[in-house]
Amino acid sequence: MQDFERFSSDFVRQYGLTHAQFDIIATLGNTSGMSYKELGQKTLITKGTLTGVVERLEHKGLVIRERCPRDKRSYYVRLSAEGEQLFQDVFPKLTRQGRQLFANYTDDDFSRLEATLAGLKQTIANAPANDSSSTHSNKTKETS
Repeated sequence: MQDFERFSSDFVRQYGLTHAQFDIIATLGNTSGMSYKELGQKTLITKGTLTGVVERLEHKGLVIRERCPRDKRSYYVRLSAEGEQLFQDVFPKLTRQGRQLFANYTDDDFSRLEATLAGLKQTIANAPANDSSSTHSNKTKETS
């Protein structure tokens, strides 16, 4: 995943964007926009990071932030005309690059990979949490 992110980051950097900035543009592309909460959920960018990235995109004229009409405490983010044009230009090119990168993989390869990753996800989900507070309290009891 990190290598693929590096691959796509190198590509979008040609357009003056970071990986996170393009992630937001790609997520907002072909939509009427979304709230910060929705954008954070879809991009998996943390709230603190998301705010800064959106502000930088706004300064570049690629997104527009508006107060959410239903909740004045929230903002709604959408692509500007310039941001939409950038999305329409860059996204298909990146998609073509990705297709070329994976051209030698068959549908069976992708099915096996998907099954393997689903198994890994399940293993991680079922792993016991490492509760450092109980470890700390056990060490405290041992030294008492």
